[in-house]
Amino acid sequence: MAEAQTANTPRWGMVIDLDLCTGCEACVVACHSENNIRIAGEDQAARGRSVNWIRVERYFEGEFPDVRARFMPVLCQHCDDAPCEPVCPVFATYHTDEGLNAQVYNRCIGTRYRANNCPYTVRFFNFNDPVWPEPLQNAWNPEVSVRSKGIMEKCTFCIQRIRKAEMAAHEENRPLRDGDVVPACVQSCPTRAMSFGDMSDSSSQVSRLARSDRATRLLEDLGTRPRVVYLKGLREG
Repeated sequence: MAEAQTANTPRWGMVIDLDLCTGCEACVVACHSENNIRIAGEDQAARGRSVNWIRVERYFEGEFPDVRARFMPVLCQHCDDAPCEPVCPVFATYHTDEGLNAQVYNRCIGTRYRANNCPYTVRFFNFNDPVWPEPLQNAWNPEVSVRSKGIMEKCTFCIQRIRKAEMAAHEENRPLRDGDVVPACVQSCPTRAMSFGDMSDSSSQVSRLARSDRATRLLEDLGTRPRVVYLKGLREG
């Protein structure tokens, strides 16, 4: 369950406009680079052991020849009632007062209960120690740990960027402004289909978009209360 929110504590969330997503997967590449996500390799990928903290689902509408491709980026939904949290035997995952489903890597023992209990299949187990072909290791982000073999990992909403923005606001003796925190996937999106911000701020961009008549949540009927909101695509004609 989510912790009680204190005064002035942001509640982070994301809005993705499916009408603007072109399926280019720039968000996938940016996420890999920003968060030091390991390269699985062809053999491991063939065994279902690839790792992508965000993936782009593709589906089609209509019948031939009037067919239109649709795309849906899927990442950790940072559910307010996350089914992955209560099944972790060592409390390596927990809910923060900012609405994040947090990870404690050095506590994780790799039981994989959390992955089994996630209906969105967005948690990944490190079957092997991370390896990057030359010269990709030169692109490591020094602000993000390199996860070892035998633990679970997933999207963190680029927690390092959140903390960096919070520290900058504290040093400048001001509150966080809308737009101060921009995760890698949001920054890289060429069509600006993705927005991120404080859902508890009624004037923020994500809060306004989340109130749209087009707003929906993935598998909302499960009662997980995701913090990622999708704007449904509009049919042409």
